[in-house]
Amino acid sequence: MDSLKKRAALGLLGSLLSLQLLVWAERQPSQSAEQASAPKTLFSQSAIRILDHEFQDSGISYLLFDAETRVLLSSRWEDAGRPIALGSLVKPFTALAYAEAHNFQYPTHICKGETSGCWQIHPHGELDIVSATALSCNSYFRALAASLNGEQLVPTANAFGLDPPSPELTGDSLMGLGEQWVVSPLHMARAYLELYRRREQPGVGELLRGMAQSARHGTGAGVGRALRHTDTLVKTGTAPCTHIHPAPADGFVVALVPADRPEILLMIRVHGVAGAKAAVTAGRILKRMEE
Repeated sequence: MDSLKKRAALGLLGSLLSLQLLVWAERQPSQSAEQASAPKTLFSQSAIRILDHEFQDSGISYLLFDAETRVLLSSRWEDAGRPIALGSLVKPFTALAYAEAHNFQYPTHICKGETSGCWQIHPHGELDIVSATALSCNSYFRALAASLNGEQLVPTANAFGLDPPSPELTGDSLMGLGEQWVVSPLHMARAYLELYRRREQPGVGELLRGMAQSARHGTGAGVGRALRHTDTLVKTGTAPCTHIHPAPADGFVVALVPADRPEILLMIRVHGVAGAKAAVTAGRILKRMEE
């Protein structure tokens, strides 16, 4: 009788342990098949380790890609496949849609600051597409978007794997203001990898030069100041917050490193700050990888 009781107790204990292990496993971050099978260089292994162990702030979300294979290496971004507003990250693709309709000729524009609809109070002055991309000038991109509609942007969005805007969308929403054009963060990261892949195509080189300038003295300067030995391509964005406990806005950064032949793409979201401030966080992360 005692033997039967012992076996029953051991069986119950085993069931409880199995249940606890199952609960523990469900709570662990899952690794996609893509991540598990991704070839990893020594550099990318170091980058993954730094992200996973040193940047666990709940206010920071990230996606790390191998820039050559376009494979996702590491991520901590809840529901990264869900489309959300990504602010000015859409601007290069809006610019390409404009360029395709205008023989790949970008205009010059005089930004008068806040009075001409820019995020900056003081004027940026006369801008071409390179400087406008570097400074993420709302006044410049408002002027581009004014001549477009969502239907014209659909082919560009499809070409780069972006979630397309609604065909009837017009105006400021097409250059990243508001919440009407939403894009999956995963799709946006891959769109920037595709942008670099098309670097020899008409209209693209100017945008990449603008991203290089952004890292040096534009909205992405937080990255450029942090990296002493590496040039970077950077685009920033600011968009309405989508967290459960919302802040006024979240900041986004896409960085391709190094600029001349990217090995990785890092995309981050920082809760409660603007894109330029998020670039400081991205710079801190990339500096650790550089070291």
